[in-house]
Amino acid sequence: MNCKRQRDDSDNTEKRKKRKKREEIAALSPLLEDEDVKRGVKEAWSQRAQYSHGGLELDCHPFPHCIIRNFIQSDSFTENLQRELLDLNFHEKSNDLYKFNQSDDLKKRKEPHITGLRAALFGRFRSWLGEVLGVELEPTVDISCAKYQYTDVLLCHDDELEGRRVAFILYLVPPWECSDGGTLDLFSTDGHFQPHSVVKSLVPSWNTLVLFEVSPVSFHQVAEVLSEDKCRLSLSGWFHGPSLERPRRHIEPPFPRSPHLPRDETLLLEWLNPLYLDVDYQSQVQQEFEDSSEIQLKNFLKEEKFKEVSEALRSTEVQWTKRGPPNRRCYEVASLESFPQCVNACWELLCSEAFFLLLSNFTGLRLHYLSPSDEDEEEEKDQEDEEEREATGSSGDTPSANKNNKEPSTPVCVGELRRWAHGGYTLLHDGDASRAEYALDLLLPLSCPDWQTEFGGFTSYVANEEDEELLTVYPEENSLALVYRDKETLKFVKHINHRSSTLPIDEPRRRTDENSRPVEQLEQQQPGANGRKRLEENT
Repeated sequence: MNCKRQRDDSDNTEKRKKRKKREEIAALSPLLEDEDVKRGVKEAWSQRAQYSHGGLELDCHPFPHCIIRNFIQSDSFTENLQRELLDLNFHEKSNDLYKFNQSDDLKKRKEPHITGLRAALFGRFRSWLGEVLGVELEPTVDISCAKYQYTDVLLCHDDELEGRRVAFILYLVPPWECSDGGTLDLFSTDGHFQPHSVVKSLVPSWNTLVLFEVSPVSFHQVAEVLSEDKCRLSLSGWFHGPSLERPRRHIEPPFPRSPHLPRDETLLLEWLNPLYLDVDYQSQVQQEFEDSSEIQLKNFLKEEKFKEVSEALRSTEVQWTKRGPPNRRCYEVASLESFPQCVNACWELLCSEAFFLLLSNFTGLRLHYLSPSDEDEEEEKDQEDEEEREATGSSGDTPSANKNNKEPSTPVCVGELRRWAHGGYTLLHDGDASRAEYALDLLLPLSCPDWQTEFGGFTSYVANEEDEELLTVYPEENSLALVYRDKETLKFVKHINHRSSTLPIDEPRRRTDENSRPVEQLEQQQPGANGRKRLEENT
């Protein structure tokens, strides 16, 4: 019996020794052991002031953030840590907000240096940070590894999520310059607590820890990596604790909407490719659109008209204004008053009564009172049934009685002339789903010859609260894209990256919201005629 107990004790000792071997101790910067430094950081943080000592810097503009250089004492530890991280499996992550490669969650990884750093961060360092903040941080472990390479980016956001109190990033990068991109950009905010502009950029450096307070104004981004041969490797995560109070979210006013302009078909004859004015071809377009809820009409404008508008948009008289805020969008919009004459005429075409009727013929949607609808067909059938009943002497209530007494709503449109360049994008937003509606999106790109898929700048349609991509519309010169979407479909324009070499200008029409690409959309009252299915059921 004693022998068995001795063997068990011996086995447990061996297991503890092996466990210790699997965990390398991460000795952190001696600055964290200095009580004077701790008091200085705590006082400066609470008073929103600046503080620096050796390799530690604290600044509270535009929001509290701290930089600790040489965070880990041992060079060999950081080098081995880097090797372990690069051996991990990484997954490509890409949506409206970001594009980079990320590892799985590291909270259960067994590699000795990853384990040692995790223990130091969420042990000794968490205690130090809690004392500095004057709050009790939870033992929750939230940590992963990210690789940013050429054209990778993380756009403007605030990191706010229930329980997140402090964000951290530990850089393990080669010698890095500002020209390499990949900086951590901090944004100032306006009176509505919305991000305004980048006021500080932190260049990554080897073995440097950056941490900042997560708050309603902690807007930041990882600028696009511009180096083609460097990898921006980092460990990042959050310390959890009581969240800071959030003010009421700012709600942007809606874009003004307007009914069609009273213009006749003369405009169509003047501007459009004659192919699209052929009634039989319009029927073909409608059939294809009803099958898939989207279509692209190539060579839509007459060639001479398209060239005239494209050249006019390059003139200096067009006034462009940057549109934000950057946590929603980044592009330039043209002032309607500055439109050259031919651009203004094109704009009137796309907002005209004749064009609304043409769109009805293309889509089967009732965008004009003269266009037929399912209700018209049902009413005609009911009338035929009634006449048959009268002829046979039968009686009964007519199912269509008072069915169409209500006045139909008037379709309205809204649009912008937008200019897109390197760095342009739109983002999905928390409030988008609640404002989603049935709409017909129209996109007409100009001045983007030979646009390549890898540039970004495409419009992506996604299902609400899902990662599933339903449809992607790529910029194609003089190709009018029509996309019908329902209340469960959202969209964004993918960030235009450094690979892009041309300046795309898109002229939108119809109803467009803050998350659309340079498109225009027509808001409508109902999903559409002929029993159209939801977009996600067809793509």
